[in-house]
Amino acid sequence: MSDKDSPPVLVDLALQGGGSHGAFTWGVLDRLLEEPGIRINALSGTSAGAMNACAVVEGLANGGPEAARDNLQAYWEAVGQAARFSPYRRSAFERMTGGWSLANSPAFAWARTMLRSVSPYEFNPFDINPLRPIVEAQFDFDAINDCRSADLFLCATNVRTGRPKIFRQGEITADAVLASACLPFLSQAVEIDGEAYWDGGYMGNPPLFPLIDESEARDLIIVQINPVERAGVPRTAWEIDDRLNEITFNSSLIKELRALFLLSETIREGGLEREAYRDARLHLIADTDELPSLGASTKMNAEPEFLDHLHDLGRRTADKWLADHGAKLGRNSSYTPDFVFEESLMPAHLENGLRKKMRRG
Repeated sequence: MSDKDSPPVLVDLALQGGGSHGAFTWGVLDRLLEEPGIRINALSGTSAGAMNACAVVEGLANGGPEAARDNLQAYWEAVGQAARFSPYRRSAFERMTGGWSLANSPAFAWARTMLRSVSPYEFNPFDINPLRPIVEAQFDFDAINDCRSADLFLCATNVRTGRPKIFRQGEITADAVLASACLPFLSQAVEIDGEAYWDGGYMGNPPLFPLIDESEARDLIIVQINPVERAGVPRTAWEIDDRLNEITFNSSLIKELRALFLLSETIREGGLEREAYRDARLHLIADTDELPSLGASTKMNAEPEFLDHLHDLGRRTADKWLADHGAKLGRNSSYTPDFVFEESLMPAHLENGLRKKMRRG
């Protein structure tokens, strides 16, 4: 972290989506908002990351970091309260053993089978979305759109064009937030100004380039909740489907990381005048132990106890990250995504420099 007498370090936050696992990001944000040496300049978010980002920006607009922390808690408490009426329940065995999986829940198993054969336009013709009343009750969109202390970028996927749509302040509504979290097997596409949108995770989970292009901050912190790697090979149909979803929802992030790193190095090597890319400092906050061990079904588990557990895990992870890497904020990158080059060719004029940088990292 910066010295006590130094001004706070401006940071951008890129928040992944991942269902109820977004409560992990709640914990991370809760800890970062306590740090006087950090000032959040902009946030991008997808799905649950969009919910977290809205809560933070509204809080910063209305009262500062403490208000943002209160907003995050209020949102996730509302999610937990709504889940008390959900038919998706852990089995008795999971409760006895302290597990969080819904894989053995009869209601969850039935719903998962049905969702692959019946579309939401058929089983939910009135387009009832349990998230809508929560989003409309919890977020003050006037405050979010008028906020001058932090910029906000939410990502959805345009169904017609297949391209990402970035919603910026001035156009952020409950529909924009719900579009960012619209899973096509669960909900009808969200229509805004004549265009239909699905979950932003397909094209930007989370989007990085709005932060690089439009923010003054040079430190970009990614909060990751979807594991890139998993041990073992999935065997069952559900395990295969779950792993495919993880790969799909991480693919856009991997591509953006590769493009960002290559562009930064190209500008540096060529001496080009583009400080926004040359001075970008990249950081990653992620749990590499417990989150990867949780099955995909737990993303649908919104029991208050589970959300609190993930929040605590996020706080501990952020606290450890600050202790290990906080001093690099404002100075150096603490994360080098070298894995994105493992199976690809690098431009010849960058290869030696990148190899050296990876070895140093």
